[in-house]
Amino acid sequence: MDYELRNIKDFLQLYNRITDLCFNSCVDNLFGRDLTREEISCADNCVLKFTNVNQRLLKVYVGVQADINQKRMSEFEAQQAKLLAEQQQQQQQTAVQLTPETATTSNTTESPAV
Repeated sequence: MDYELRNIKDFLQLYNRITDLCFNSCVDNLFGRDLTREEISCADNCVLKFTNVNQRLLKVYVGVQADINQKRMSEFEAQQAKLLAEQQQQQQQTAVQLTPETATTSNTTESPAV
């Protein structure tokens, strides 16, 4: 539901931007109710250009975002591998530290019996 609301909000913001931009660029006369042919043509061209630019930007964004996601994934995997290697190294160090203690413990228990 939250995703749908965000999409509606984004669409309305885009619509408001187009309306504001094209109105300010194309409408010259506020004394009549109807638009002139020139104003209609200008508004049509304005909306068409804005839409085309927006579509191109979205295509570039999608392509760049895919590259960014791939880079982030590679960085994440490298970080995970590093953490795993550090964890294995710590486990090996712990195992090495425990090994001499068990050897000395077994030596001390065997000595009194002899």
